[in-house]
Amino acid sequence: MAELHSASHRRGICAAPHHAAAEAGRAVMEEGGNALEAMVAMAATIAAVYPHMNHIGGDGFWLVREPNKRVRAIMACGPAGANATPELYREHEFIPPRGPLAALTVPGAIGGWMLAVDAARSVGGKGLPLHVLMHNAIAHARDGYVVTRSQARLTGEKLPEMKGVPGFAETFLVDGKPPETGARLKQSKFAATLDHLANVGLDDFYRGDVGREIAADLERIGSPVTRDDLTGYRARIADPLSVQLDAGTLYNTPPPTQGLASLIILALYQRLRVAEPESFDFVHGIVEATKRAFRVRDRYVTDPAHLPHPPSRYLDAKFLDVETDRIDRRKAAPWPARKGDGDTIWMGAADSSGLAVSYIQSLYWEFGSGCVLPSTGVLMQNRGSSFSLERNAVNPLAPGRLPFHTLNPALAVLNDGRVMAYGTMGGDGQPQTQAMLFARHVLHGQPLDEALDAPRWLLGRTWGSTHTNLRMESRFDGHLIDRLMSAGHDVDVLSEGYSDTMGHAGAVVIHPNGTLEGGHDPRADSGVAGL
Repeated sequence: MAELHSASHRRGICAAPHHAAAEAGRAVMEEGGNALEAMVAMAATIAAVYPHMNHIGGDGFWLVREPNKRVRAIMACGPAGANATPELYREHEFIPPRGPLAALTVPGAIGGWMLAVDAARSVGGKGLPLHVLMHNAIAHARDGYVVTRSQARLTGEKLPEMKGVPGFAETFLVDGKPPETGARLKQSKFAATLDHLANVGLDDFYRGDVGREIAADLERIGSPVTRDDLTGYRARIADPLSVQLDAGTLYNTPPPTQGLASLIILALYQRLRVAEPESFDFVHGIVEATKRAFRVRDRYVTDPAHLPHPPSRYLDAKFLDVETDRIDRRKAAPWPARKGDGDTIWMGAADSSGLAVSYIQSLYWEFGSGCVLPSTGVLMQNRGSSFSLERNAVNPLAPGRLPFHTLNPALAVLNDGRVMAYGTMGGDGQPQTQAMLFARHVLHGQPLDEALDAPRWLLGRTWGSTHTNLRMESRFDGHLIDRLMSAGHDVDVLSEGYSDTMGHAGAVVIHPNGTLEGGHDPRADSGVAGL
């Protein structure tokens, strides 16, 4: 069952895919920190205890609903390095997903932490010192963390791709073999880096000693990211995308993320006026809305500096009405899905001031590029492998260009007075899982723990498969599956009742009476902690 803390907390609530991260956030709140400060502590800790899913060599995106009710996005994604030219990859048909040539974008996550720390103070935060925010993360990385089931499994599955990747074996293998579940691993260099940043400031990651060491190691292994790329990087604050539903206003992050697709799915699904969750209309409706939304995403979403027109065009009521009319309520539309997968974490935090934070941090694929930099212990992402080497592609590789991001944290301000921050990991599955969670909990009234626990599906391409399909957990009713197949859906029923393929979802809710609720996924090593 989902990890749930009912609406009995009043000071603060934290939800994360690992209990140590949730506890780190709770500890900061106990020290007087607010939800933004708690999230920085959680972001650092989750990198120490869940490194297969995220690290500080990756990117991050924030949605923050402030006590004054303003909603803002922090966009902490890094561009392609100065040397990441198509000529560098001329001997490749596509950008390698692993190794130094995959580590081609600037890590943006720490830049987002910097803006979050500043924002915490601007909304009345206590201004806790970094060494307090980093305390738990440093201890876990230095003294050792317990390897989770998912890390043990994914290390074994991905090991053939990691052979010879600089730094991977030394950091994540035990005597050259994948660690067992329950083994204890340390990230000593990473701990030292966090400790240094806690003492001299996060800016050092880009423009100080840590940045200099990162740049030197990247050059040594053959990454196209340069020292100048690091020193010139700044995360930025942006206006989120939003769409109005009957239940309230939904927010998500703008391009280069797929937040647009997440909003379109729920806007289309509401227009279908489905009466019952877990019915054919429920599953078919969200799946068909996903197809419409992904078609928009795949032809439009790119670096925001290169968008042909504002994304609001696709959230206009007239456009959404036309798209809804194109959904066949009884028959599945053809679906030429593209392959998408990802390793990501979503975390949420909220406090008694009305501050709510939805945050997502990622390396893209499991273990990212696999490259662990020897001087700093930073595990580098492979987000840049989402670029295309085709000149006329929607997301062509070019130095300084932002890559397409599957990451998209979600937040809703509901008409009944609730504020809900929610999200999931799962690559292309993120918009779909968000839609299932929101529809079940908000539109159909399921309790939060039941909505998180309920069986899920993923429309997408199985690794190594030549055909698209609709993968479903085995807990779905057999009659429903038969009806979906009769409607033309290519259904693959997984053997697991709870599959990691379906993402690790979570949510935190501020209720109008001031109580706080949080829940996280039974598919993860979940944790929820509150005061």
